[in-house]
Amino acid sequence: MRLTHGMAVWTMVGCTALWSMAGVVTRHLDQAQGFEVTFWRSLFTVVSLLIILPLWQGKDVWRRLPWRNPYFWISGVCWSIMFTAFMVGLTLTTVANVLITMALAPFFTALLSWVFLKARLPLRTWVAIVLAGAGIAWMYGSQLSLNDPNFVTGTSVALCVPLAAGVQWTFLQKSQSKGPVDLVPSVLLGAVISSLLMLPVSWPFQASAHDVGLLALLGLFQLAIPCVLSVICARVLQAPEVSLLGMLEVVFGIALAWWGANEAPQMSVLLGGSLVLGALLMNQWLGWRQNNV
Repeated sequence: MRLTHGMAVWTMVGCTALWSMAGVVTRHLDQAQGFEVTFWRSLFTVVSLLIILPLWQGKDVWRRLPWRNPYFWISGVCWSIMFTAFMVGLTLTTVANVLITMALAPFFTALLSWVFLKARLPLRTWVAIVLAGAGIAWMYGSQLSLNDPNFVTGTSVALCVPLAAGVQWTFLQKSQSKGPVDLVPSVLLGAVISSLLMLPVSWPFQASAHDVGLLALLGLFQLAIPCVLSVICARVLQAPEVSLLGMLEVVFGIALAWWGANEAPQMSVLLGGSLVLGALLMNQWLGWRQNNV
């Protein structure tokens, strides 16, 4: 599957909308907590991908897995870190705190791309990163002022997500420069690793049937489908561009948690989120204009 640049941008927007479901759905769980939440979501992601991948790429997809390719393992480990740290972070602090911390991904991605890929980014992308960073700093500062006892722990765990994302998008782009390699199955590898790591610390299970149903929904629609699509988009988009588009999850996730779980953000969070969204739109519009002149 090969997307045009425009199609890849809109597909990534759709991915971020699906990713943003996690916060609001988590707030409607009855009994499942902490590590068990991560286990069930990762397990159902594994089940979903075991069905999706053969239907999409054929039954011989398992024979084509790039076991000897180091990028396959790097990508899988990064996915497992993101899957695990995100859900654990959500159980420790607010949706806004986790998403704001995750929005640091473009800074890490841009730095890693500059170091490992020697990438020369257009000025518009750097300006967008600076503006988005200002919006994030604004939102982050407002959360620090609340003196939440779980803020430091929750945000420290959540910080693993943008770090892993920066490594993920950078090395995924580097892998494509060395010849085509299918890293879509690395999403499955990441879910398997996450499930195995969380199983011992999740026992004994406390999730109700209602909780398991919601986490199964997340496994399919919030992880399996959008993560596969994001890997495909990363073949077309630059690593910092993918990371910047991923920041839309901040806006979507906070809005959904506010609407669906009554977790209202402060006004500074709303204003900072608007600045992030504006930076993304500016970057994409200038890029579209440059490509069509």
